[in-house]
Amino acid sequence: MRHILLNLLLTSGLLAAFGPAASAQTAYLDSLRSWRKNYIENHELLKKPEEQALLRFYPLSADYRVACSFQPITGGGWIQIPTSGSKSLMARKYGRLTFRVHDTTLHLFVYQLQFLLGKEDTKDDLFVGFTDLTSARDTYGGGRYIDCVIGDIRNGTMILDFNKAYNPYCAYTSGYNCPIPPKENDLPVAILAGEKNYGKQTH
Repeated sequence: MRHILLNLLLTSGLLAAFGPAASAQTAYLDSLRSWRKNYIENHELLKKPEEQALLRFYPLSADYRVACSFQPITGGGWIQIPTSGSKSLMARKYGRLTFRVHDTTLHLFVYQLQFLLGKEDTKDDLFVGFTDLTSARDTYGGGRYIDCVIGDIRNGTMILDFNKAYNPYCAYTSGYNCPIPPKENDLPVAILAGEKNYGKQTH
């Protein structure tokens, strides 16, 4: 009986100690599930249930929500970024993110796309595209994107959530000019989060 009571006391103490953190993690994962459900049901290109059923994702993981330091880049000129189609897009570097995944320090460049600056509802949008060791294997070879806006940068930091990495339209069909992430945004690790290849059962 003593051992049972002692175990109960220890368990209660652990729950009290880790309760707030566990609760926060549960709330975060619930928010991701809601985000993913909304992404699937309101997909801009895949409207039919049978099409949406072919969307594949990695399991949700808080390990892929990373705090990045943001270093602004000023005075950079416009460069051409190739696309999956016949056109290229004009872009300029807005800043560089530094963060850690799998105990590895990584960098991603954040870009502004020129054609978005001329529209009121997209003028604050930033382009964060990347490839990694899963690209052209478990994930789309042309890279994946994460939606970000200037307002996400606060006090020199920005949260990057790879669970929200998604495929461009070109992963599903042809006829679009999807920007291909520059080589400098090729991460030397496997990002096992976010969207996988469309319609393929990948491990």
